[in-house]
Amino acid sequence: MHYVSAEGLTKSYGINPLFKNISFHINEGDKIALIARNGVGKSTLLRILNGDETPDEGKLFIHKDVTVALFEQDPHFDENKTVLENIFHTNHPVMNVIREYELASESEDGEALVELFGKMDDLNAWDFEVKVKQILTKLNVHHLTQAVSDLSGGQRKRVALAKTLIDIGFDHKHTLLMMDEPTNHLDVEMIEWLENYLNQENVTLLLVTHDRYFLDAVSEEIWELERENMYVYRGDYENYMEKKAARIESELASIDKAKNEYRKELEWMRKQPKARTTKSKSRQDNFYEVEARAKQKIEDVQLQLQMKMSRLGGKIIEMKKVYKSYGDLPILKGFDYNFSKGERIGIIGKNGVGKSTFMNMLQRIEPADSGKINIGDTVVFGNFSQAGLVIKENMRVIEYVKTFAENFPLANGGSLSASQFLELFLFTPDKQYTYLNSLSGGEKKRLQLLTVLFTNPNFLILDEPTNDLDLPTLAVLEKFLDEYQGCVLIVSHDRYFMDRLVDHLFVFEGEGEVRDFPGNYTQYRIWLKENEKKDNKWDVLEERKSKGETTEAAVVNRDVVSSQSSVVSSKKKMSFKEKREFELLEKEMPELESEKKSITDKMATGNLPFEELQKMSERIIVIEQLLGEKELRWLELSEMVG
Repeated sequence: MHYVSAEGLTKSYGINPLFKNISFHINEGDKIALIARNGVGKSTLLRILNGDETPDEGKLFIHKDVTVALFEQDPHFDENKTVLENIFHTNHPVMNVIREYELASESEDGEALVELFGKMDDLNAWDFEVKVKQILTKLNVHHLTQAVSDLSGGQRKRVALAKTLIDIGFDHKHTLLMMDEPTNHLDVEMIEWLENYLNQENVTLLLVTHDRYFLDAVSEEIWELERENMYVYRGDYENYMEKKAARIESELASIDKAKNEYRKELEWMRKQPKARTTKSKSRQDNFYEVEARAKQKIEDVQLQLQMKMSRLGGKIIEMKKVYKSYGDLPILKGFDYNFSKGERIGIIGKNGVGKSTFMNMLQRIEPADSGKINIGDTVVFGNFSQAGLVIKENMRVIEYVKTFAENFPLANGGSLSASQFLELFLFTPDKQYTYLNSLSGGEKKRLQLLTVLFTNPNFLILDEPTNDLDLPTLAVLEKFLDEYQGCVLIVSHDRYFMDRLVDHLFVFEGEGEVRDFPGNYTQYRIWLKENEKKDNKWDVLEERKSKGETTEAAVVNRDVVSSQSSVVSSKKKMSFKEKREFELLEKEMPELESEKKSITDKMATGNLPFEELQKMSERIIVIEQLLGEKELRWLELSEMVG
């Protein structure tokens, strides 16, 4: 089914067009990622498709049976109503009874629940209620009677996402779901759940995201807005990067060819008399077309980060027996750690376990309950916080930067003026005189990063730095951090960003426990799943032992017991083919274990290129699957051994 057709869409703010004469089609089942630099028009295009804005030129057709749903970066609510009233805003019998049921469940009103059971049966609302409950639970949306106006920024985003997913799941057969940065303020488990949910639901999707793992997981096509045009790429993010590089190379070659032709035509134009024949007029018209092609600028302008880092001494930060609690909630219990020069540490854990408190304690913003935190004399913190810029009314960008310093020292001994430094961060002279409150979310993030680096820090603390940054800026930030000589502490739900940069992780497991894991996020998830699998197998084993079942044959010389295998007391004689299979398994499994250990050891060195690290992570997943299958078969055959 054809959902959307757009022909010749143009949209401008002031004299500069965001996009010009773009055309595209969206069909049922399409899953598209829309990417571009901040300020190029991604959100504007989504609002045009949603009917909130109109194009300056062009035609837009949306099928009459298609419902368009937009999840925005800054969600809008009825601030005077509760979370429940905002989520279940549709006046429909099924939505109404589910709203009453959720309210009665939260208030534990037994009499109301009994009555609502019957209504739910009559309206066949139970299937949809299960989906609603799953969405609310997975997105951690509770306290449904709380006023929306009392929610934090992260809570508002999750409520808005729940509202959007519930809306599209209710009575909408044909929905175009548009999502603008849906992973912001979600923890990793929520992001992974959302990936699975969107893949299971038969939705047509147009997505704006900076999360490259999420982009690859849920989209099949990438649209890029660049230099007023739209470019379409089939495939994943890596394919997009390769195809874009090839396109730019081709365009540059075309421009070089046009420049050569332009020089010849320019010489001819200068020699021609004023009186023109019909033939020469045609050549003259062609000259202006050639001139336009020759003067194109394919500037792959990128944010440049150059800084003179303050010298970092031998002593950085020492934490000795540090304790911290909020009431009955322990954050740290006897935490010990000495930071080393050049460390890149990722911090992960569920919301509310104390990650932000930990970073505040390092900077002496919050005190420890007991223990010592000794900070070296040469340490200069650069804190990129989720709080963002402190916006000052009626202040322009250039004025704001000058409140920090007039000049910025460079590593080569030179310096830049505040205006020149802003240009490195892609703030044009015109943009520098824009008022702060007129900047887009991504531009504010870029300006915040600029002000952090302006202080020449040697210990960077980055709290969700990827939120609202566009992908080109993220790529350059990653490159800068790769070459940065100081310490870096990162809290991020962007798995790609974490995998790309960190050497090891502080895993906040709750109840004051912090695990120092030697690897990146993907390696941690592999380790976690492996241990969960072992725990599940031992749980089954213990249960069987408690029932007095025979388990010796299943555990001889092995530390794994398959939860899917059945232990039989009687032994069946093996066939020749089964004996041969058993012998091969006993040879193959140690080989796989050895390969897995070899890969794990290589990954733990921290010296591998990112691309090779990714391939090794994928290979470990394959090895785990093979081992699981072979262990299960080995267990079955081992029961036949006489």
